[in-house]
Amino acid sequence: MARRAEELGVDGVFCYDHLWPMGQPERPAIAPFPLLAAVAATTQKVTVGTLVARVGLVPDEVLISEFDALWALAPGRVVAALGTGDRLSAAENEAYGVPFAPAAERRASLRRCARALRRRGVRVWVGGGAPATVAVAEEEGVAVNLWAASPAEVAAQARRSEVTWAGPAPDRDDPDSAVAALVAEVAGAGATWAVFGWPAPLEAMVRAARSLADGGCP
Repeated sequence: MARRAEELGVDGVFCYDHLWPMGQPERPAIAPFPLLAAVAATTQKVTVGTLVARVGLVPDEVLISEFDALWALAPGRVVAALGTGDRLSAAENEAYGVPFAPAAERRASLRRCARALRRRGVRVWVGGGAPATVAVAEEEGVAVNLWAASPAEVAAQARRSEVTWAGPAPDRDDPDSAVAALVAEVAGAGATWAVFGWPAPLEAMVRAARSLADGGCP
């Protein structure tokens, strides 16, 4: 699917970082870095990234090294979207004996990783959640990624920092018009990227981006 996305002109392919799919502890999740490495090795142009890599699942130095390895495979086309996790993902840590540090410690790790990756030239996004986490992104000069945010929320964040949008694809009978309307709305509000959760109509996404008169957001 990543190769097909690249052929169509989709700009990026992203993987989440969970020990099981959200709300489905009976199922395993695919580790993002091996999968993204496989995508990087078999594509030429498409950006590869996490959405998001959670600090605390591995030591900060290991997380940074994982991005280093991905960058070596796909120099210039990596997005390190980082997150702190929240109460919805805490159970994953607990089930595998991984400490779930207090929020302040997780934000400190987020800041360390963001700074280290920026120094390497890697594009960094921070998953927006609590205001204190958004503040870290703003202070570090990196993009804030908002999940399923309204155009008004995107516009409010765009006044303070770069903002990217992510969310599920519209569940409607006419995906072309629904995706086109959503992409136009978030692009008009200031989002530099629109990332759709899988399953997503690839052709509709590409047509929506190309239909924007000013080039739109990826």
